[in-house]
This record gives sequence, structure tokens and C-alpha cells, in this order.
Amino acid sequence: MTPPPPDDRPADRPARPGLRAVSLPEDADDAPRHFRTAEVDGEEIPNPKRRRRRRNKAKAKAAAAQGAAIATAEDVGPARLRPRHWGALAGFVLLVLLPFVATTTYLYTRAADQYHSEVAFSIRSEEEGNAAAGLLGALTSIGKGTASDTDILFEYIRSQEIVQAIDAKLDLRAIWNRAGTSWQTGDPAFTLGDDPSIEALHRQWLRMVEVAYDSSGGIINVTAHAFDPEEARAITREILAESSALVNQLSDQSREDAVRFARDELDEAEAHLREVRQELADFRREHNIVDPTSDVASQSGLLNALNQELAQALVERDVLLSYATDGDQRVLQANRRIAAITDRIEAERRTLGVTGVTGSLPEVIGRYEELHVNLEFANTAYTQALAAVSAARAEARRQSRYLAPHIQPTLASVSLYPRRPLIAGLTGLFLLLGWGTLMLIYYNVRDNR
Repeated sequence: MTPPPPDDRPADRPARPGLRAVSLPEDADDAPRHFRTAEVDGEEIPNPKRRRRRRNKAKAKAAAAQGAAIATAEDVGPARLRPRHWGALAGFVLLVLLPFVATTTYLYTRAADQYHSEVAFSIRSEEEGNAAAGLLGALTSIGKGTASDTDILFEYIRSQEIVQAIDAKLDLRAIWNRAGTSWQTGDPAFTLGDDPSIEALHRQWLRMVEVAYDSSGGIINVTAHAFDPEEARAITREILAESSALVNQLSDQSREDAVRFARDELDEAEAHLREVRQELADFRREHNIVDPTSDVASQSGLLNALNQELAQALVERDVLLSYATDGDQRVLQANRRIAAITDRIEAERRTLGVTGVTGSLPEVIGRYEELHVNLEFANTAYTQALAAVSAARAEARRQSRYLAPHIQPTLASVSLYPRRPLIAGLTGLFLLLGWGTLMLIYYNVRDNR
């Protein structure tokens, strides 16, 4: 340790009061704290030389650590490519670069140009309510199945049945195997190929014919692709024709069902009417009467007439008693007349009925009224069923549902398909994502060993 500097104070300069120098031993760093401090006016303060020594030691340690790091870097040497790096690079070339180049080359050199034709249509319905037919007419009226018909038509355009129908007219196999130019004749990716089966043709149909359905507006949009613009438009025209034929078939079937249902209802109403009339005829033959209510009404008139006669006889007797005695012959005759009328009224009341009618008269009247009400209902039902048949036949004579094309089949002037930049970009993206996933899996397995 460096000794403290000598005291250069002049001899005649007095020492500062209260300041006393403290000498430190050679191993000052290991000395107790009171040897590394100075005392001023009775208080200990840190020694400034100790601060400088600590600062110098920190600088020496930092220089030593920097020298060690430089020596370690010199021992490691420059980075080199290892086998795993070459494997990752080879995988990138084989799994990403070569497939991407092959796909792009095929799209721009071998893929045939495709032209598209578009058509859009919907189903319209003109149904009218049949108020004249009454309840049965409302039940037998043709239903409004526009949304359901659109769903059926959407599935029909994507079905194998329409493929067979259009192939019989246009020869779809030849259309989708006919590439645009001579250098595109070997396009196995977008052409149909040599498979003659209807399943292969249906798969090609689902690839080359796009069907979009707007359920909110009930509009179907169809886009057909072909290697010739005229052939693409021919396909959309046939789709429109087949769709219209299907809608007409559904409409005809609906009208036939409505007419048949109305006829069945009419037959049932007519049979019921005949049955009720037969029951009423049997009732009349059984009781030997046409209308028991009219006979009862006539007997009620007889009782009313007897009551009037009784009242008149009573009045006449009272008049006679006003000036004659009870033994008078006229009074006695009036009494006999009153008694006879009273007896007749009682007899009529006891035997109120219709001559030749078997059973109780109230039961007979009740049965007759029941049959009469049934007859009225049967007549009303028959009238309504007849009106429903007439309305269904009138409805069947007009086209209630029809196909309304909003966009007629279009003719393309330039080729927009296949979308080469989009297909190439998506191919490169998915290849790169697949290669990156494989690399992550490899390094994860390697680090966990």
C-alpha cells in the first residue's frame, strides 16, 4: 500500500484544530473499520483513498472479464453449416421451392384457359285466394311453396340427373376435354380425362359449374366454365331450360294434387249428402209421414180452435145466467156444450200426436230435426266442395309458378380462369407453412432429447 504523502505544511503554519491524521497499516484493506477512517472533531469520516482503491479494483476486474471474453471468442472460431442445416435447406428446396416452381410452370404453360357464362334466376308465384269456395276452398287451395321450390331447384342443379340430361344434349365429355390451344391439350388437372363414368362427369360438373343461392331473396346464381365461350353459354342455357322444366313440373304436380284433392272432397261430400237423404227417406217411410212438424202444427191449431170455442161457450152461458135460472133448458144445453168442448181439449192434450206414427212424438220430432240439420250441413258441404273443384280447375288452367331469369346467359370475351396468380400464391403459402411446421417439430424433438 502506498504510504501517505508527507506533510508539506510550512513549519510556521499551525495545524488545523481538531484534525488528527491516522496512520494505516500495510494491509489496510483487511484492517478494521476504525483504521480506514479519519477522525475530525471527534467524528469519524471515510477515507478518500479507500474510495480510489475500490474504483481501481472495479476497473481491473472489468478489464480482466473483457480479456477473458476475447480469449473465449478466439477459441470458438467462425460459425459453420452443420448437417442439420443442410437437411433443412434440402427440405425447403424439395418441399417448397420445387413444388411451387412446378405448380407455377404448369399454370402458365399447360393449364387451359377457361371462359365462364353466368345466369341468375328465381321462382315467382302468382297464387290467388279463393274466398268464394269457403272453408273447403281455403283448405284445397294451392300452397305457396316458393322457398321450398327454390331449395329443390338448387339441389337439382347440383344433382346427377341434370348432368345426364344436359350431357345427352351437349356431350359434356367432349366439351370438358377440348382444351383451348394445341399446347394445352395435355391438361390433366382441369380437363375431364378419359374416365367415361357418370360419376367422373358429375365430379367435373361440380368443379366447372358453380351454384350460389341467396336464401334471403330466393335468387340462384349459376356460373358455368368451359374452354370455349360459346360452349360455356350453351351450358348455362341448358341449365336455365332444365330448371324451367322442373319448375313447370312442380307446378303441374301441385295443380294436379289440388284438383285431385278437391275432387276427393266433392266425392265425399256427395256421398255424405246421399247418405243423409237416404236416412231421411227411411225415416219418412218408417213413420208414414213427410214432415211431422207440420202435422204437429196442425194439431196445435186444432187445440187453439177448441180453446176459442170453449171461451165463447163460457161467455154465452154467463150471458144466459144473467137473465135465466140454472134449470133453464138453454143453460143446461150451454153446460153440456162446455163439458163436451172441455173433454175434447183434454183428450187432444192426452193424445197429442200424429196418426200412424210409432213411438213418442217428442222423440220422433227430435230425430226428424236431427236428420234435417244433417241434411242442411251436407248440402252446404257439397256446395263448397263443388265450388272448390271449380276454383282448382280454374287455377290449373293458368301457370301459377314460373322461372324468372334476372340475368340471361352471358358470353365471355376474355379468359378469367384459372386464376393463376391466386392459385400459385396459395400453393406457395401452404407449402411454406407446411415446411415451417415440420422444422418446428424437428427442432422441438431434438431439443427434448
